[in-house]
Amino acid sequence: MKTALSIILTAALALAAAAQDDDYPSLPHSLYRSGQRVLDAFAPVSARTRDSIVELDVDEDTVALGTVVDTNGLVLTKASELRAGKLTCWLPNGDEVPAQLLASDDSEDVALVRVKAAGLKPIRWATNQLTEGQWAITPGLADTPQAVGIISTLTHRVRPQRAFIGVTWNRQTSVPIVSSVQPGFGAEKAGVMAGDVILAVDGTAVTNWQEVAEILQGFRDGQTVHIRFQREKKEFDAAIKLKAPGPGQLGINAFESERESRFSGDVSLRSQGFEQAIQHDTVLEPWQCGGPLVNLNGEAIGLNIARANRVATYALPADLARKVLARLKADADKP
Repeated sequence: MKTALSIILTAALALAAAAQDDDYPSLPHSLYRSGQRVLDAFAPVSARTRDSIVELDVDEDTVALGTVVDTNGLVLTKASELRAGKLTCWLPNGDEVPAQLLASDDSEDVALVRVKAAGLKPIRWATNQLTEGQWAITPGLADTPQAVGIISTLTHRVRPQRAFIGVTWNRQTSVPIVSSVQPGFGAEKAGVMAGDVILAVDGTAVTNWQEVAEILQGFRDGQTVHIRFQREKKEFDAAIKLKAPGPGQLGINAFESERESRFSGDVSLRSQGFEQAIQHDTVLEPWQCGGPLVNLNGEAIGLNIARANRVATYALPADLARKVLARLKADADKP
């Protein structure tokens, strides 16, 4: 019996020979990495995994793939794509069934969903070590993969998108004195005023505005930070929600932001801020995240978690995904 590797190599050689027979120097689109003939070459890998994958819909709109993790209908997926609405699930056999959100992990952007179906096939997790340059396949419900790529960067931290409390500093001193408060940000809503001095951020004492900025870099858009202020002789605490600036806010140029968005294509609602992530060069649509990223044996090496930009997608490594699963199952079992 041919191994997965020999099948892929045989197919790759056949594709190369077909390309050489072309009278034109340009490669036919079907032989691009996203071309149909290339995807067809990886069909044996998809065949091993498609029964462990589902598509999740909200109000009849497909928002994410899901990874089956047990025979009783438990599925892991990308949490931030599950907006409010009627949640349903498409199975590999073509049936649409109800689904229920059980728990979510905000830190890793993973949700645990129960699908109203029995006899599903759990994904097989890979245990071998990853290497840069190895094949990374994103299967779906179709006979061929959604996309094919390679691992470009091993597990690393992806910093969150810069988010701000909405103040400017008095740069004439190193002391973290608020110079002005930006409209529409959390500091304004919390009642912060010009002249207030920051004493501590999330329980850590600070003496200069650089320390404040460094601590705040670890927070994502929408998270809340607790800051202790001094106003004249009185001290007070404020809970401030951080916000990522939009076009025109904090000096961000609207045209440049729009141009960058067009160049990069659609990215996931949350595309940054992961403590551990594998990077691969597969170009996925945001709705194609939440499913497994597999090797040539059809084993999950990670959970696709975000389309990051034009040439990068992130996946949570398999060992982390399994730890998150254990936490979510414990949370779902709580009364």
